[in-house]
Amino acid sequence: MILFVGLGNPGSQYENTRHNIGFKVIDVLVEDFKAQDASKTAFQGILHKYATSLFLKPTTFMNLSGKSVQAVKQFYKIELDDVIVIHDDIDLPFGAVRFKKGGGHGGHNGLRSLDAHIGNEYIRVRVGVGKPLHKSQVADYVLHDFDTEERQCLDKLIAHVKEGCKALRTQELDEVKSKYSLKSIESLEC
Repeated sequence: MILFVGLGNPGSQYENTRHNIGFKVIDVLVEDFKAQDASKTAFQGILHKYATSLFLKPTTFMNLSGKSVQAVKQFYKIELDDVIVIHDDIDLPFGAVRFKKGGGHGGHNGLRSLDAHIGNEYIRVRVGVGKPLHKSQVADYVLHDFDTEERQCLDKLIAHVKEGCKALRTQELDEVKSKYSLKSIESLEC
């Protein structure tokens, strides 16, 4: 069983924010696979299942995402190697995509929560959202919607990340890295 986790915040006010890019990727994966709802109250999230793949959007808010992931991981007895987390990354320019296993949380509260609850040796799909000029603006920046220019490329970016995630179901991480990593949004020719 593989568990795909999209990080984000529940609620319509957060729906189109940079912090919710993980949720958006999970939505298109669920749609693509026509995955069935498998949610339970104990999961503290919205869970869908298709064959041997699970797709989770924690509803705990970003800072407590680890609780939801831990509950699903334990229920389905999923190995840490089979947990794939899709999240926004301010250390990458908008549209950059990186795949890696393990590492630090880089100040990302969702990853910090995951690390505390399940450890940090899961696979990360890092989706670049760019960063503000000043460090003091980070919280405000990630909780704001993508700007007009970014929105023009957003669907293409989400579709690309979705394909990379689908490839992770059957291919080795290094193979997916070489095929689906992007340096910037220019690679997608929006």
